[in-house]
Amino acid sequence: MSELRSLYPPLEASDAGMLRVSELHEIYYEVSGAPDGKPVVVCHGGPGGGSTPSMRRYFDPARYRIVLFDQRGCGKSRPHAELEDNNTWALVDDMEKLRAHLGIDRWQVFGGSWGSTLALAYAQTCPDRVSELVLRGIFTLRRAELEWFYQEGASWVFPEAWANYLAPIPEAERGDMISAYYKRLTGDNQNEQLQAAKAWSLWEGGTVSLLPSEERMQTFSSDAFALAFARIECHYFQHGGFFDCDDQIMREIDRVRHIPAIIVQGRYDIVTPMKTAFEMHQRWPEAEFNVVLDAGHAASEPGIIDALVRATDKFSRS
Repeated sequence: MSELRSLYPPLEASDAGMLRVSELHEIYYEVSGAPDGKPVVVCHGGPGGGSTPSMRRYFDPARYRIVLFDQRGCGKSRPHAELEDNNTWALVDDMEKLRAHLGIDRWQVFGGSWGSTLALAYAQTCPDRVSELVLRGIFTLRRAELEWFYQEGASWVFPEAWANYLAPIPEAERGDMISAYYKRLTGDNQNEQLQAAKAWSLWEGGTVSLLPSEERMQTFSSDAFALAFARIECHYFQHGGFFDCDDQIMREIDRVRHIPAIIVQGRYDIVTPMKTAFEMHQRWPEAEFNVVLDAGHAASEPGIIDALVRATDKFSRS
């Protein structure tokens, strides 16, 4: 068996800025790597997770021009944790504005978890602007996928973490946890809002990888991160991702089947279970499908890193 690939060395951004995308919203973006390299844009997770410096490291900096951006309301984008005018199609439009702003004709789109949803929504809307897709932890925001993680399913695997997730919600409201959380995350009681945000955020932070990460839990429990992450995620989930129908991403997969693509999926992914990725590959047999046998959901797990770096290296030569 060949040695696992690791991340490329830490890399500083060579350019960064704010792009006004609406009267209300400005998004933060940054560029690193080779100025004349192959363009790639990274769609971070959540929604509401924000980008991190480690996301630059999945790409060979000598071959790629790497674009990171914080989606509306999170990371360094402004205003922080804002839900107004924040939806999937606004983010797709933001990506097009950013592409034009940077003078890029076509780019590779890289995304995991919610980032895979946004990457696919963008590619289905603007297929001529996408050179390749690298997707991890496939998530299409169908109601059954949401209920598995936020209502019942994952709760059977992580009962102790689930008990903490239940705690802010009265028993009478637990029949629809997403709605119950949405009520608190959008309410006027700031203490209650922050308590709910931390409980929501820590539930996900504690379940994303095969092995726990204390560093991740510290990040997910910080006030600023938890508030944006929980409010924006719950906002999108409460509104069905703002899709026209429950299975829009899967139903429209034919719009992207001509685009070279690699799907990476952790076998023991609890957040976005294997079933969705497997179904997508059945509908999209042209996509290369890599199952990492000793991994969960997190992009930081060794087997996932290996598969993603091999994917971007492969496409760097095309």
